[in-house]
Amino acid sequence: MADITAAAVKDLRDKSGAGMMDCKKALTEAAGDMDAAMDWLRTKGLAAAQKKSSRTAAEGLVGVAVSGTKGAAVEVNSETDFVAKNDQFQSFVREVTQIALAKGDNIDALKAEAMPSGKTVEETLTNNIATIGENQSLRRARHLEVTKGAIVPYVHNAAAPGLGKIGVLVALESEASDEVLQALGKQLAMHIAAAFPQALNEEDLDAELIERERAIAAEKAGESGKPAEIVAKMVDGAIAKYRKEHALVSQLFVMDGKTKISDVVAKAGKDAGAEIKLVDYVRFQLGEGIEKEVSDFAAEVAATAGIK
Repeated sequence: MADITAAAVKDLRDKSGAGMMDCKKALTEAAGDMDAAMDWLRTKGLAAAQKKSSRTAAEGLVGVAVSGTKGAAVEVNSETDFVAKNDQFQSFVREVTQIALAKGDNIDALKAEAMPSGKTVEETLTNNIATIGENQSLRRARHLEVTKGAIVPYVHNAAAPGLGKIGVLVALESEASDEVLQALGKQLAMHIAAAFPQALNEEDLDAELIERERAIAAEKAGESGKPAEIVAKMVDGAIAKYRKEHALVSQLFVMDGKTKISDVVAKAGKDAGAEIKLVDYVRFQLGEGIEKEVSDFAAEVAATAGIK
């Protein structure tokens, strides 16, 4: 039997919102595996359906930039939020975002590109680590481009122009005016920041994620005691609902709670007298999917002093 620590129970409770005893039981059932324990809680209806990846788990900044029909988003991580307020760090993120805008989003290639100082991105990052005194990393980048239309940027709770903890880019293909596309793009970007879609279309949703949801739905439906054919329909219904709620074009617009995003775009195009296509988007949330280690300073001091 796995040794279930109080820290693990607390971590699961923070992630799930379930009670301490339920979390302990879930971890015991899952032999200490955190993801499996979360699935167990969700199967029993004891946890909120909250994605671990939607939680901020690292510090730093997300940068976004647009030029004409091109846009780029970059995430640079640091150890503390204090560094994100540092002018040197903010300047680095801003400059790297501009390089991604011009050169593309391959991380290895970006690291080899020259900064305005003449040093490469990687050399500058190494220097920043030495001078600021914290580990930092260029984690990811995305580049978007349309042939005709607009790339619309949005930063939620911006720390500085183009910099924040959630950055969004919306790619719209259209002959409509820039004024129309910017207004629509801003609304869509705000929706994306709030609604956290997993893919543009239902068919683009990750197959492994769908299978995991299907397994959870099957176990829940199986506990109903209903005939197998009814259980199968319940599972199919749950997956269909999941797909609609997590694909951007089929999500309900957060600003009215009833109109599908695809219909919002279609209406905007009709009103503008020119078809508008939502062809892609980027949503970077600082620290998505990174497990942040929480240190217990008092425990560290006690351990160093040999106090149990």
